[in-house]
Amino acid sequence: MKILLIHSDFIKYEPKKKAIKDAEDTKKGPVRVNEALVVFSSVEKSDESKPSNIIGNAVKEIKDVYEQVKAKNIVLYPFVHLSQTPSSPSAALNILKGIEKRLLAEKLQVKRAPFGWYKGFDIKCKGHPLSELSRDINAEGRIGKETGLSEALEKEKELKSSWYIATPDGRMHEIAAKDGKISGFDFSKHEKLEKLVRHELAKSRAVKEDPPHIKLMRRLELVDYEEGSDPGHFRYYPKGKMIKSLLEEWVTLKMLEYGAMEVETPIMYDSEHPALKDYLNRFPARQYNIQTPNKKVFLRFSACFGQFLMTHDSSISYKNLPMRLYELTRYSFRVEQRGELAGLRRLRAFTMPDCHAICSDVKQAKQEMMTRFDVSQRVQRGFGLTSDDLELSVRLVADFGKENPEHLPAIVRKWGKPALVEVWDKRFFYFVFKHEWNFIDALDKAACLTTDQIDVENAERYGILFTDKDNKRKRPVILHLSPSGSIERVMYSVLEKAHMQQAGGKNPVFPLWLAPTQIRLCPVSDRFLPSAVKVAEQLEKEGIRVDIDDRVESIGKKIRDAETEWVNLIVVMGEKEKKSGKLAVRFRETGKVKAMKAAEITNIIKKAIKGYPNRPLPLPKLLSKRVVFFG
Repeated sequence: MKILLIHSDFIKYEPKKKAIKDAEDTKKGPVRVNEALVVFSSVEKSDESKPSNIIGNAVKEIKDVYEQVKAKNIVLYPFVHLSQTPSSPSAALNILKGIEKRLLAEKLQVKRAPFGWYKGFDIKCKGHPLSELSRDINAEGRIGKETGLSEALEKEKELKSSWYIATPDGRMHEIAAKDGKISGFDFSKHEKLEKLVRHELAKSRAVKEDPPHIKLMRRLELVDYEEGSDPGHFRYYPKGKMIKSLLEEWVTLKMLEYGAMEVETPIMYDSEHPALKDYLNRFPARQYNIQTPNKKVFLRFSACFGQFLMTHDSSISYKNLPMRLYELTRYSFRVEQRGELAGLRRLRAFTMPDCHAICSDVKQAKQEMMTRFDVSQRVQRGFGLTSDDLELSVRLVADFGKENPEHLPAIVRKWGKPALVEVWDKRFFYFVFKHEWNFIDALDKAACLTTDQIDVENAERYGILFTDKDNKRKRPVILHLSPSGSIERVMYSVLEKAHMQQAGGKNPVFPLWLAPTQIRLCPVSDRFLPSAVKVAEQLEKEGIRVDIDDRVESIGKKIRDAETEWVNLIVVMGEKEKKSGKLAVRFRETGKVKAMKAAEITNIIKKAIKGYPNRPLPLPKLLSKRVVFFG
């Protein structure tokens, strides 16, 4: 069965003419239903063998979307054209009536459009991210929900969680939510932490409006949607590509300094490989499945597969531990649900820095996690993100906490402020402890950036062994670290932070090392263009990204445009500056203007970008030569 779900302000339809001989009896005249989830439905030939299963699965999907979008009514609208293999009319009608009956039994407001008629209709779609969804349903469930996913989720629901706020003084405050209120901890000085708690307890990842960074990423000509691809895949314009590349280089640099060995592994894997199949069956991900000429494969959703297969084939001694492997995956893939896709926050193709540490035992893993915690803080500070911008959450199995009572308090002390803690009564996932650093955006949604996990399962699954001091072969413990989160999500966080700063009355800027243009020279007229070119050449020799606004525009217009592009330093060059030998430099972040010599400007920029990766200007130096990519 195929269904198309449209959340609408209204649908208005009118039966015009019978399409089949046995069309339902119906009253003529228009019908209008307001605030409706309209379900265009096509029952297929394959659905006829198990109609009750189809009805149950369709009702489940319709209810799920209905509850997410908070519609008031449901309209079941027969629409045979969705399928190339429709069922018989009688079978289709019986299934649609069954769906209607089940939904009515749930006390929902349901209207079913007449079956077997040509109908005219008008519909007004609401246009939010969840307002247009499609589902492909069979007797086992929704096609596209990976095999076993529903069973895995059901088992996960059996986990019993206790929620706490842990404070740096070692105390644990148990919290609970009731009637929209959270009890057990005073959040008056921890507004973002409260938002994280509400986000996690709600268990909803869907978005109903575009986060502000989407408008910014397009207006600044950084990133844009690619209509010629699958949703969740993006195009990067020159400025956005430069920023993305610099972020990748920064994370990689920090990981190499930490002592990780950089590797590269394939993006696709055999779905029938014993270790991989076992993992997929237990923890089904939303993977892309592909049929090659030789076998069925899936696109990776992390670097785990390649690194674990590589480690399985390696000869490892206790002297090599912790063994640190790192890969920047271009790309990892996850078929996220359409309603969860939200610009750079959640995608289907993403760049993930992934670092595993093979450790001799839990004790070494805990020590290594603390080291990696410090590395991750250095990584995040480079993006301009500090603990003021992030909130910590920790998840652990109760038995691990009892056996290792010092580890959670040590992590929270290192964080330096209260953290959200979820304690599971038993282990379901491959890890027994993990921490996540969450960015809270302008819509109060939380997005995980840094995360590290203690994995006690995959060494056995992949047959990974090391030789210990006693010359015996033993299973290691594995740490899974992303020091930054996906690179795209870092860009999202930087842009969302800038938006919130702007909303608070500040001028948003990129960290200087990430700014596509670090300094712009604005000659008052063509007469001063040669001088601007000369200054630009001096700055370029120092590795500074400088451009020149040589357009025939007023100086006011040039300054405004530079401000709109978030250029960090804006320099006016005219008669006054020529006579004084100093340049009028406007610092966007503070709004202050200062007269400075070119050498002084150079020193300020070089000091600010010291230790960071660098790249040349991503666009032509003269603005008159530039292409307009968006707008």
